[in-house]
Amino acid sequence: MNSRQQKANAIRALSMDAVQKANSGHPGAPMGMADIAEVLWTDFLKHNPVNPDWPNRDRFVLSNGHGSMLLYSLLHLTGYDVSIDDIKDFRQLGSKTPGHPEYGDTPGVETTTGPLGQGLANAVGMALAEKTLAATFNQDGLPVVDHHTYVFVGDGCLMEGVSHEAASLAGTQKLSKLICLYDDNGISIDGDVKGWFTDDTAARFRAYGWDVVESVDGHDAEQIAKAIADSKTSARPSLICCKTSIGYGAPTLAGTSSAHGSPLGDEEIAGTRHNLEWAHAPFEVPGEIKAAWDCTQQGAQSESHWQQLFAEYSSKYPDQAKEFERCMSGELPSIWQEKMTELLNDTAASGEKKASRNASGDVIGVLSSLLPELMGGSADLSGSNCTIWDEAVPVTDANPGGNYVYYGVREFGMAAICNGIALHGGLIPFSGTFLMFMEYARNAVRMSALMGIRNIFVYTHDSIGQGEDGPTHQPVEQLANLRATPNLSAWRPCDSVETVVAWQAAIEKVTGRVRLCFHARVYPVSLVMQRSWQILPEVPMY
Repeated sequence: MNSRQQKANAIRALSMDAVQKANSGHPGAPMGMADIAEVLWTDFLKHNPVNPDWPNRDRFVLSNGHGSMLLYSLLHLTGYDVSIDDIKDFRQLGSKTPGHPEYGDTPGVETTTGPLGQGLANAVGMALAEKTLAATFNQDGLPVVDHHTYVFVGDGCLMEGVSHEAASLAGTQKLSKLICLYDDNGISIDGDVKGWFTDDTAARFRAYGWDVVESVDGHDAEQIAKAIADSKTSARPSLICCKTSIGYGAPTLAGTSSAHGSPLGDEEIAGTRHNLEWAHAPFEVPGEIKAAWDCTQQGAQSESHWQQLFAEYSSKYPDQAKEFERCMSGELPSIWQEKMTELLNDTAASGEKKASRNASGDVIGVLSSLLPELMGGSADLSGSNCTIWDEAVPVTDANPGGNYVYYGVREFGMAAICNGIALHGGLIPFSGTFLMFMEYARNAVRMSALMGIRNIFVYTHDSIGQGEDGPTHQPVEQLANLRATPNLSAWRPCDSVETVVAWQAAIEKVTGRVRLCFHARVYPVSLVMQRSWQILPEVPMY
């Protein structure tokens, strides 16, 4: 058995042992995807286990997050601060290794995944952020922003509607540094997916404008490596369809739904060890295999090379370098407080009454002049939401350095993509739709709150005074929903002054697990903005 197979088998062994000890979990996907992960993390992924957050690392997202032991095994083996004791504590209260990957709990986890399909949308946001920042900061011969986003997805991710929304926009934007590896094992909890999932997935993604590599043997390292290498040269996002066997190596359960979401059992694990020629005790990885996996030295070298590049960049372009560091750190400009105080005083002095969504649009125009990292957008309601401003520059494939994204009618995809933009760092995303249509995006809003990231949602037309549109457009329970969501601040400004304050709070209060929402009020932030002054007079601050 070659070293690649041994390294992949270390993932399989740790995964089945951890699930067995926890007496719950999903061993099948990690065992089936181990060979794909071994090739990607050994030959291609640019990362530094000692510094998981260095700006120019590649991003890796496990969209099918139930296979979390795949990621935890990789983090442990390559040298992140995830110990063997952490692996043994899989799915236990307070551990670094919860049942699904949780952003902020585990070093190296780029986003919280679990609700299927959203990891793919997050990855689209990360790739969009990379492309925008590269267009903004890179100079000839000095590509300080130059990395890929890799995402693993399963059948379930591609069944979810959010995957259609996000993949469609990724194709339109030609996100060439987005590479998706599809674990095409044909099995879900209910069994063989042929009974309910007969899409021509390759044709679907080609229609979105992706490059597609079909029928890759997901257990053949050479085929996997060639597919990834070819995809890295593409001018479009890439989908690599990897045929795998769920629960690979298990004597009776491999290839069946029984391997998906339950411990294999002692007898099956013993048989798997025999089939994989893995003659080691539970949670034991031989030193030579662990050494072959270790990426700390390679990662340090990768970051060191980038640091040298950035030092040269800083020497030639000192102002841009400082701005890049400021944006990536999340710090606000030194003039921020002064300018916002000035805006607040001027707004109060004017005494002008207007719909808060219009007042919000005025504030956004000012914010865009202060914050070049602000990236707005709307789900086909830019004028109605007042999220667009005169100087806004659309983000397109031809002009990736813009600051406004036309998301189209994709509310769920928009919110999840904005989560990815926020997680990438360097940009502050906000997006708009009618409050009623927050329902389409509800789970992505909750994920934003769960992660405590800097993401701002602007919701307008927030009253049953939406009479002429009828009950389908009249929000009733939505504001209460937002206010009841932990880690999410819902702001509902009653006038122009409160709108300025709400936006300032949304931009500033971004550390920890707190968010804002604009109704036009939510935090992540949700800002809920009124349709007209008359509908919601004198609504108090909360």
